[in-house]
Amino acid sequence: MGLTLAEKILSRKVGRRVSAGEFVEVDVDLAYFHDGSGPLVIKALEDMGVDKLANPDKVVVVFDHSVPPHSDQAATLQRLVRNAVKKFNVRYFYDLGEGVCHQVIPEKGHVLPGQVIVGADSHTCTLGAFGAFATGVGATDLAYALATGKLWFRVPETILVRVNGSFAPMVSAKDLALKIVGEIGVNGAIYKSIELTGRGVSKMSIASRMTIANMAVEMGAKVGLIAADQETIRYLKAKASLGEALFMEGGDADASYEDVRFFDLSSLEPQVALPHSPGNVKPIEEVEGVEIDEAFLGSCTNGRLEDLLVAAEIMRGRKVHENVRFVVVPASKEVYLKALEMGIIKILLEAGALIGVPGCGPCLGAHMGVLGEDEVAISTSNRNFLGRMGSPKAKIYLASPQTVTASAIEGRITDPRRFMR
Repeated sequence: MGLTLAEKILSRKVGRRVSAGEFVEVDVDLAYFHDGSGPLVIKALEDMGVDKLANPDKVVVVFDHSVPPHSDQAATLQRLVRNAVKKFNVRYFYDLGEGVCHQVIPEKGHVLPGQVIVGADSHTCTLGAFGAFATGVGATDLAYALATGKLWFRVPETILVRVNGSFAPMVSAKDLALKIVGEIGVNGAIYKSIELTGRGVSKMSIASRMTIANMAVEMGAKVGLIAADQETIRYLKAKASLGEALFMEGGDADASYEDVRFFDLSSLEPQVALPHSPGNVKPIEEVEGVEIDEAFLGSCTNGRLEDLLVAAEIMRGRKVHENVRFVVVPASKEVYLKALEMGIIKILLEAGALIGVPGCGPCLGAHMGVLGEDEVAISTSNRNFLGRMGSPKAKIYLASPQTVTASAIEGRITDPRRFMR
């Protein structure tokens, strides 16, 4: 009997074969938190009486949630975290403006295939796009990992997702992610590993893979895994030191999978998640025409260069609708600078978009585009829970960069295929 990718990574870390359902303690290769979760992590360390981290060189802190701080309380908490970074000799600290942690960490070369990574943020699963066992944990578990360098896990069962075909024009990885969440359900993969494979995946960019892995947690999954391949190597060569042999294995064909799902990209249409759940997914034709007040392009799901590029291509020569706030927040400073060099930011600004400081933006409902009562937004982010982006009386629809941009132009939810040039 073969092993799933999750089983292989954890077996490699433990030094023996492990199977789904077993409990294991493993060395953590990377632990990280941000300004949102940092105060809770620091409090947990204090409660444990910890005054020294096990491996401060394996810790990353990124300020991304409140950039710049939207209140005096936020500024005070950020100061608390900065002081803790100095106290604990954390080597890698990325202050305001570097971007969203899940984007910054791979850009700075902190991720390698086969690693075990924990972050005090639920979307840590994004880094599974690099073949790493990356998962979000609570502040107490993160503090334990910081203090000891280890953490225990139950080896997850695996749902295998086979993807074939190629995307049609104006259809992208976000549409696939929404389709998968819609079919499996928001409770359909609790503490499971979502392992994506197939020619459809191998043809995807790293950015697209990150989008899909990012939304694994919206099904309750522990991790979203994509085996490393030559595309992964090409990305990492420009970012990280690749001195050691990389873990390039995928799951075995004869492994024990709890379920196997099949998706054909060639027949996939634009998808939209309706309020108030990422699993409430419908094809675009069932949602078209809903008037919007805001369109948001950004977040750890879809704020990367390819997302901004497709928005600029659609928006070139057009204008944002007069009744719409089109908020665009690059996922990182690196993305922002490249978008500036390519003229993307100029196109979006001239069209009437509002460009934000790299970070989480309005996704968490704190600032930079929060929603008022009875307002409607369409967003490239990953969650549309009640009150997620502001007022609990607002409505949030989730969609791809293509759909969000087309909707910003029309003032209502719009099929982006109408804008094919």
